[in-house]
Amino acid sequence: MWSPKKYVRRDGEIEIVTYVVLTSSDTGSAGKRADTSGDAIVEIMDGAGHKVVDRVMMPDDIDPLSDQITAWCDSGKVDVVLTTGGTGLSSRDVMPEVTRRLIDLEIPGMAEAMRAESLKITKMAMISRAVTGARGSTLIINLPGSTGGVRDNLGIVLPVIEHAVEVLHDRQAGDHPI
Repeated sequence: MWSPKKYVRRDGEIEIVTYVVLTSSDTGSAGKRADTSGDAIVEIMDGAGHKVVDRVMMPDDIDPLSDQITAWCDSGKVDVVLTTGGTGLSSRDVMPEVTRRLIDLEIPGMAEAMRAESLKITKMAMISRAVTGARGSTLIINLPGSTGGVRDNLGIVLPVIEHAVEVLHDRQAGDHPI
């Protein structure tokens, strides 16, 4: 049974967000492609002062992906699940379906912002089906499977991740940030 965390992890005045990376890729999980998009997530999140607690690459199969995300979210040890891959139009791109099946609430503004800003860079952003939501107090963000797409999209939502985590944990103090 899920229960909220009983403490706030802080380093000075900055919230330390714990996160996991899930790369959804048939090719990558078969050892035929390096996980450069997962590497980009870790580089960006660690650079922002956050802490990776697990990282997995799996084939694009709904049930195993769902089981892994559920285990992380329900553990009470993970603030954010960052997925990469599986958000396109291929019959094997299932991450939006996996995410929708697991979340308690959708956070459409984050996905909309990623698509809107990405459209300024590439017309291909129109075919992204990325979803963002929360399961319990864990934020789940779907990112593209490309390194550039991860950098562009994570850069868009990174400034609000700490606040979203605080609100999901009912820890927000004071006014909303601007």
